[in-house]
Amino acid sequence: MDCDVCGGVMWRWLALPSQWEQEIWSCSWCHAATHVGGEWFEIARPPYLPMETRWERAVADGLDTDVSHAFGAFDKTLCGIHLSGMSSFDYLWVPDRENACGACRAAAVIIDERWPQAVRGEDARVSIAR
Repeated sequence: MDCDVCGGVMWRWLALPSQWEQEIWSCSWCHAATHVGGEWFEIARPPYLPMETRWERAVADGLDTDVSHAFGAFDKTLCGIHLSGMSSFDYLWVPDRENACGACRAAAVIIDERWPQAVRGEDARVSIAR
């Protein structure tokens, strides 16, 4: 599947089917997500979110708790730390906090810049309801 935001290659997440989606796809370049299937949508495309509200904090055994890392995808932080079983925490990762990982912040800025201005509006990404 190609990304509707940047045209990049999307990767399929290993996720259990739910009422919201049967598959989740994530762009390897701009990190846009596309949710396929589920009870309400054939295709759901979440809108652009600014850096301050887009990322959740990463948690995993072995991850330094004194540094706040952003969870990217596939058991990795935005800065590239890979630990088996890593997941996102229920709290947002805030790039301006004193303990925020600088490398995660730099990656978040680069990813944010990959979203064209034309697709940053709330209604810019089209979802298809059932």
